[in-house]
Amino acid sequence: MIKRVSATDLTVSLIDELVNIHGPVLFHQSGGCCDGSAPMCFPRDEFRVGSRDVFLGTINNQPFFMAEEQYTYWEHTHLMIDVVPGRGGMFSIEGPTGKRFLTRSRVFSDEEVLILKNQPPVRASEITDIEGLKTTS
Repeated sequence: MIKRVSATDLTVSLIDELVNIHGPVLFHQSGGCCDGSAPMCFPRDEFRVGSRDVFLGTINNQPFFMAEEQYTYWEHTHLMIDVVPGRGGMFSIEGPTGKRFLTRSRVFSDEEVLILKNQPPVRASEITDIEGLKTTS
């Protein structure tokens, strides 16, 4: 199975740190200006994912979602979530660590695109097996 999202070792370490402090988390990438195009990390019980948001997979056992509109731009790319020095998004919980999440990407090969056409991602409203996940309507 081809993954739509993955994490670097630095990302896994930061996620471990955040989960130890906040409990289970989730990632959301919404798009738009300012911080919207960066992956944001939230305590899972404090954020409602849009019911049409696309579930891309998990990184370090934490779910990663993308706004449906944003997904139309990124559907042909594999997202690699990395960590770099700096302040995260205003509401993203990694901010106080002095590190921030960063999306790197690569375009899927033609072969991967063909395989992924048979593995469409699910919408947040279709997911029932992620503990603590809340969606809008």
